[in-house]
Amino acid sequence: MTRKPGGWEWSRTAQTRTSMLRAAREVFTEHGFTDAGVADVVERAGLSIGSLYHHFGGKTELFLALWEGHQAEHEENAASAVAKARQEGVRDPLELFVAGARAFLEGSWERRDLARLFMDGGGPPGFELMRRTRGREWVRQNGVLLGAGGTSLDRLTAAVLTSVIGEAGREVATCDSEAEAERIIEAAIELIRRLDPLRAPSTPAPSPPAPSPAREAGSEPPG
Repeated sequence: MTRKPGGWEWSRTAQTRTSMLRAAREVFTEHGFTDAGVADVVERAGLSIGSLYHHFGGKTELFLALWEGHQAEHEENAASAVAKARQEGVRDPLELFVAGARAFLEGSWERRDLARLFMDGGGPPGFELMRRTRGREWVRQNGVLLGAGGTSLDRLTAAVLTSVIGEAGREVATCDSEAEAERIIEAAIELIRRLDPLRAPSTPAPSPPAPSPAREAGSEPPG
């Protein structure tokens, strides 16, 4: 069976992009965005400068392609974990949220080199704005998953729980071992369960007993 010319061209293009991204990942995580050189990337990929500019346009586009890929993997893993939990009969919004959070944190360990790269603060102009915009969208999506409404408490809850995941992800990425990362993940999950105020108690807390008229008046009760 012969390969169609179009299919061969697509395969070669995909392989070139994959090689370039792999090399860029190594160079960026070793040197950071500012100190990384395009020449270092193409040398490590075994390709040409022209090939890099043809497929990506430059160093900025390479960095952003890595970031978008990292974010996409987080989202896909979390969505798959939530879908799996639903298939297993989980209906509690917080437990669905926990399933997605665990997948995110496990991904932070598996791709800890990229997690550290993107949390260090370096990047091309406009990258911080992109991160903040993506962060707001993440909070919104988590609010939907939690079944939060439009109240201030609902918005605060989604923002706080999302922040817990983000900060835990930073800690996980800097762990020295998988066992340490797992301890951080479990601690974060426990904290999320404790912090959720959207689980209103089924019955209101009892009111404190009213003071006696004698005490209200500032007198002692009769002996």
